[in-house]
Amino acid sequence: MESSRRSMLPPPVPYGRGDGHSNLPLPSTMKKQSTKSRMSLAGPAIRAPQLAPPNSNPRQSMAKSSNMNPLLMSVSKQSVGRTPLHNSVRRGSTWGGAGGLQAPTGIQTVKDTRPLRDKQYQARMRQDILAYLQANEFDITMSTLVNIQGKEYRSIFEFLILTMDPYHMFTLPRFEDEFVPALKAVRYPFAHLIDNKWLAAPASMHSWPSLLGCLHWLVEMCKLRGDYINSEHPTLQDPSRVPEEFDDPWDHSALAFNYFEETYTLWLDLVDDFAESNQALEDRYAKRNAKVQSELDDQSKRLDDAKGRLKKLAESAPPINKLIRDNGLLKNDSEKMQKILQQYESRKRKLNDSIAMENAGLQAELQRLEDLKAEHERLQGIVKAQNLSPEEVLEMNQTHENLVKTMETLKQKLAETHRDLMALEVSVTNRVSATEEALDLYTNLLSNLELFPPLQEPWDNIDLTLDLNPAASNPQQLLIGSDVRKIMKPTLSAIAESKRTERSSVETERIRVDNELDQLSLECENVEEDNAEIEKKVGALNEQADDLRDAAQQEAQVASAEANRLERDLASARTAALANGMGVKSRLQALQFDYQEQIAKVSRLKDETVRAILKNGHEIAMFKEEVSRHLRELREFASSD
Repeated sequence: MESSRRSMLPPPVPYGRGDGHSNLPLPSTMKKQSTKSRMSLAGPAIRAPQLAPPNSNPRQSMAKSSNMNPLLMSVSKQSVGRTPLHNSVRRGSTWGGAGGLQAPTGIQTVKDTRPLRDKQYQARMRQDILAYLQANEFDITMSTLVNIQGKEYRSIFEFLILTMDPYHMFTLPRFEDEFVPALKAVRYPFAHLIDNKWLAAPASMHSWPSLLGCLHWLVEMCKLRGDYINSEHPTLQDPSRVPEEFDDPWDHSALAFNYFEETYTLWLDLVDDFAESNQALEDRYAKRNAKVQSELDDQSKRLDDAKGRLKKLAESAPPINKLIRDNGLLKNDSEKMQKILQQYESRKRKLNDSIAMENAGLQAELQRLEDLKAEHERLQGIVKAQNLSPEEVLEMNQTHENLVKTMETLKQKLAETHRDLMALEVSVTNRVSATEEALDLYTNLLSNLELFPPLQEPWDNIDLTLDLNPAASNPQQLLIGSDVRKIMKPTLSAIAESKRTERSSVETERIRVDNELDQLSLECENVEEDNAEIEKKVGALNEQADDLRDAAQQEAQVASAEANRLERDLASARTAALANGMGVKSRLQALQFDYQEQIAKVSRLKDETVRAILKNGHEIAMFKEEVSRHLRELREFASSD
């Protein structure tokens, strides 16, 4: 990338012919070709500084570079404001520098306040100049600066001037003639304090401080220019440094200036089609807007989705209503479930109590068995201890055998009783299970039919729930709840009868509503038929009105033609009367009477036509109003039902 800076448009021409070409001679090969190039809008190029004639009026630039800040000039523009394409003469510096260009009057009085004759200050300036020149690959040593010659000073000066302005030209043979104008061109504030004679011996005591200060000022300006060019500041207007997405006005200005430069260059080359430059600029802005457009599309899509959801939510019922309804149903189900759980808990407690009673009875029977065994052992000991006779023993044995047989018989009976008891327990258990299942089914039916308490009036004080107590000894106490035969069965029958009655009434109401709807549909069809007939009548009336209008127009045309004929006859009669005298006065009056009658007839026909049109329009409006009234009544009737 070129590191130089130049102005957007060239400075004014100090001297020229005024035709867009320099007075300097052109090469022989370029003279013929230069006449076919366009003249720059900014005027001819700057040539070698020459004194301008006092009364000359050269073509001026559209923007003078001598009045512009060089730090604000484009860093990458190469050909804006150039001379014709085939002119091979090198153009002058964009910093100005013409011989006739003078610094502003206020600068003449500026005094240099730097301590230029201070040895330490001079050493520091020499050190800064040496460091900058060596950093920029300029071959120089400190000894050269300490004892400098005119040729060395000129090379350093030209290097610094060309660093600040690569387009500056040193064209005069004597360096003394270009020194002060070059300093004025770069706006050196103390150029008026320098004498050209000092350049003959720049290292002398009276000239070296000012000349060294001049070099130091140029070095500082070059540093400032280099820092600014390398700062990547947007005011550089370098299109290669413009990011893909930008909003800075300087970035827009850089792209615009690049576009103007390219199109202006093409225009100077006699090309008026800027399609490629236009397309490049459009592609650059399209690239900038691509991400924004994608984000806009995403946001638009999200907006459409949000609008769709909003529309769906607006059209649907509020979710809170459904949630409230579901909450009420869940609360009712929860209450019913709590009642069912309470019944199961009470059933569980009763079963646990029954099991505890059975365990207590079993323990009591085991304890009784142990007591009987102990009693049997005690009795056997007593028998052994007794001294009985054989008869007594035989009798006791017989008694014992009888008792044994009786015991065996009792054991058999006990075993049979136990078997019967087990069979009965199994049967009872099965029946209790079946009964519990039936009660569960009954409870579920009550839950599904919403017959859990509280019931509707007049059964609000009746509880239809049942519970089973299998441990009850009394069969009347097996079912816990209201009396089945006297209360529950009549209540259920009454509820079933009321439900049947409600169903029959609802069915009757449905049949009635269907009949009403059929009647309304029939009435709608009749009204539509009446509307069709009325529309036919309206059409016929419109046709009649059109016919009357056409007839009235025809009659009016005939009457108008007759009136025109009568006017012509009247005119001819007047002419004849003037020619023939008063003999035709009677005929003229008769023609006037006929004309008045035709005028009255035309007016009457017009009035009749207007009245007929107004009448038909009024009838049509009344018909529309009547139809609208019938439709409103029909809609109100339908909405009320």
